Amino acid sequence: MTTLIELARLTGGSLLPDPETAGRVEVATCTLSSDEAGTDTLFCGVPGTRTHGASFAVDSGAPAVLTDSEGAAIISAASPELPVLVVDDVRRWMGEVAAEIYGHPSSKLTVVGITGTSGKTTTSYLVERALMDSHSVGIVGTTGTRINGRPVETKLTTPEAPTMQALLARMVQEGVTHVVMEVSSHALALGRVRGIGFDAAAFTNLSQDHLDFHPTMEDYFQTKASLFSAEYGDPVPVICADDEWGQRLAQQVLRKAESTTDVAALSYVVTTNADAAAATSELPVWHWNADDVRVQPNGTQLIHVSRTGRTALAERADNEDFEYSIALAGSFNVPNSLLALACVDALGEQQDAGSAAELATRIAEVQVPGRMQAINVGQPFLAMVDYAHKPGAVASVVQTLADYIPAEDGRIAMVLGAGGNRDHDKRPKMGYEAARVADAVFVTDDNPRDEQPADIRAQVLEGTQRAASERNDHPVHIEEVADRTEAISKAVRWARPGDAIVVAGKGHEKGQLVAGVMHDFDDVAVLTSELNALMADNGETTDHGERS
Repeated sequence: MTTLIELARLTGGSLLPDPETAGRVEVATCTLSSDEAGTDTLFCGVPGTRTHGASFAVDSGAPAVLTDSEGAAIISAASPELPVLVVDDVRRWMGEVAAEIYGHPSSKLTVVGITGTSGKTTTSYLVERALMDSHSVGIVGTTGTRINGRPVETKLTTPEAPTMQALLARMVQEGVTHVVMEVSSHALALGRVRGIGFDAAAFTNLSQDHLDFHPTMEDYFQTKASLFSAEYGDPVPVICADDEWGQRLAQQVLRKAESTTDVAALSYVVTTNADAAAATSELPVWHWNADDVRVQPNGTQLIHVSRTGRTALAERADNEDFEYSIALAGSFNVPNSLLALACVDALGEQQDAGSAAELATRIAEVQVPGRMQAINVGQPFLAMVDYAHKPGAVASVVQTLADYIPAEDGRIAMVLGAGGNRDHDKRPKMGYEAARVADAVFVTDDNPRDEQPADIRAQVLEGTQRAASERNDHPVHIEEVADRTEAISKAVRWARPGDAIVVAGKGHEKGQLVAGVMHDFDDVAVLTSELNALMADNGETTDHGERS
């Protein structure tokens, strides 16, 4: 149990209505949800876009409330005797307060945070798998939360701070030693990961996304960069420098380190191309560089990597060159895998595995739901599902398919939509990237949310038509198909032997959100069904949906 007076000292907040009486109130849990509050719960009244959360405090039954001055006024009018801890910014302090209540669970765990625009989920799966042979591992991310391999229900990529701290405390109780966590920009901006001390932090890349939430790309970048700071425990930075944002972050982190400690000696920079390697070659860090990648006929990628430390500051002198393989398709999964290995190496795991090369053998067979997930029922063409819902990700996926099929006769189709209530500017860019390479683009609905689906499709179509007008190799088939199942069916029926199709945007998701109603929808299940139907219509035997 934690008293309100202890929390007031932590936050510098004030206690109402009577500081002495309120200070003696004890709490053992905290929550933002009035449905989850109990007799020992600190209710967190957070200001919302429409209603202040403090409005629900009285009916929650909680014995005390954490809120701001506006929330305190609401509570005072409704229940003058209810103890309140008033702070300047609820989201600023909610994580620290929750960590205090739950006993600072992250201090008892080794925590890896992974941020960036694309690749967080895949990288987290790879880190999880690399650690599991030696440790008990929890994972928190887009595809859900697992404790020792068992699913745990959560609603957000990164749960709100009270839920997150309770989850970490549960992991400690269940014997988890290592936690791998996707850290979104929303989580950083909204304080969901405050109160967590990270041991290592990884950056994948940055491309346009969430500009409905962040006013500029610069704000988006700086929000991501905040993970690499004392506020989150000064984690060992592991940075992919393949794009300009990664190179900038590496320089930013190292400049800050120069005036404090030798953190630079414990930094890891990952590169997968010669230009990026040259741009970062003078940084006094451990360099992991993938200098050769060979795609095998079965889609496996064989990667040659060199790991070197440039200066005497480095803790180890055991430079290493080795090859490893991954079963994940796509050139973008090369830096994801390299980043994962560098993260695990940064935690000192070589003491257990013996070498970086031996660590790499652990990730060879990893597959990630809805990420370049191949669906094979015996059809004579490649069919995949991917989560790509940003311009950069769409470009990477369609280019990967172009690299995988015979250039002389193979064609590519993409089923593509865009989410409602999100960044409008990226929609035509997504359509443009799809039609710039693909031979057919079926523009359909994703999660329209509260917007008119036709308006969203029109913005995507604008980009596809612009790209099609710029191509001089051959015409691009562009078709608007509102119903997502029908769009997938049309793509399947369009394909010929040797072609490739990808259903993009929803990946692992199991629902489609339309006008506030969540409808059951699973791209993998629908694509599998349509492929089976095609094979049956052609009089061919199927294996009814084997997924590879």
